[in-house]
Amino acid sequence: MKLLVTGGAGYVGSVCAARLVESGHEVVVVDDLSTGHADAVPQGCRFVEADVAEVAGSVLAERFDGVLHFAAKSLVGESMVDPRKYWEGNVVTSLRLLEAMRENGTPRLVFSSTAATYGEPDSVPIPETAPTAPTNTYGATKLAIDQAITSYASAHGLAAVSLRYFNVAGAHGQFGERHTVETHLIPIVLQVALGQRDQVQMYGTDWPTPDGTCVRDYIHVTDLADAHLLSLQHAEPGTHRIYNLGNGTGFSVKQVIDTCREVTGHSIPAAVAPRREGDPASLVASSQRARDELGWTPHRADLTTIVQDAWNFAGLGRPA
Repeated sequence: MKLLVTGGAGYVGSVCAARLVESGHEVVVVDDLSTGHADAVPQGCRFVEADVAEVAGSVLAERFDGVLHFAAKSLVGESMVDPRKYWEGNVVTSLRLLEAMRENGTPRLVFSSTAATYGEPDSVPIPETAPTAPTNTYGATKLAIDQAITSYASAHGLAAVSLRYFNVAGAHGQFGERHTVETHLIPIVLQVALGQRDQVQMYGTDWPTPDGTCVRDYIHVTDLADAHLLSLQHAEPGTHRIYNLGNGTGFSVKQVIDTCREVTGHSIPAAVAPRREGDPASLVASSQRARDELGWTPHRADLTTIVQDAWNFAGLGRPA
C-alpha cells in the first residue's frame, strides 16, 4: 500500500514508518520537525518537511491507500498552561487532515490516540468501555479527535481505527525515544545511568500497590507499531474502532528502577518525593479487544527486554 505517516520523524511514528517499509509498503513521511528529528525518518521513506495542516491536501492529492496519524503536541503539563497550542495543533490539524482525506478519497486511517482519554479510571485493567473523562487538555484534544473520526467514518465511509496507548517504551534498532523535554520514566532513569541526571525521583512510596510505588502498563514500541499494521488490514469502511494497547501487566516505579539497574550495571540513585496531584495509583490496560479482533499479541512484554532495547538505543550516544 501507499501510506502517509504524519509525525514520522518522532518516536512512535519513526518506528511505525520503519516497520511499514520493512513490510514492503511505500511510505511518505510528513513532519515539521518541531519535536522530531530528520535522521529518525527511515531510509526508503520519502520525507516532506512541513506542517501537516498546510500540506495534507496537496500531498494526499497524489492518492494514498491510507494515513497513519501520529503528528501531535503531547506534553500534559504544557497542555494545561497553553491550551490553544493543543486545540489548534491537535484538533484543528486533525480536522484539516480528515477533510483532505475526504476530498481525495483516502480510504483508511489509523490514529494515534492515548489512554489519557480515560482520565482517572474507577477500576483496572481499563477496557475500551470505560468512561472517557480526561483530566488534562492533551487528553481532551485526543478524545475530541476520536469523536471527529467517528463522525467522518459514519458520514463519509472512512475505515478508521484509533489506538489508545498506555506507556510506550523500548526501541526498534536505531529508532528510539529522544525528547527535548523528557517526561517518561524509563528514559529518565536511563539518563541517570548515562550521567545526564544525578538521580531519579519516586513520587510517593505509600501508594496502595504491592511495593508502595505507582504501577503503570508498559508496551514495547515495536509491538505497538505492529498493531498499526494489523489495524490497516482490519479497518472497515464506515466503521471507527477503538483499541487499548498495553501489556495488560503493570510494573511499579521501583520495578522499573531495579530493572534499569540490572540492565545498565549502574547504581542509579533514587530519592523519594511527595506524591504528584492527579497521579492514579495504578493504570493498566485491557487489550483483550485488540487480541480478539486484530489478532495482536505483544511479543516483547517483559520489562527487561523493554529496558534493554531502550538502553541499547541510548548507548548510541544520540543527542537528547
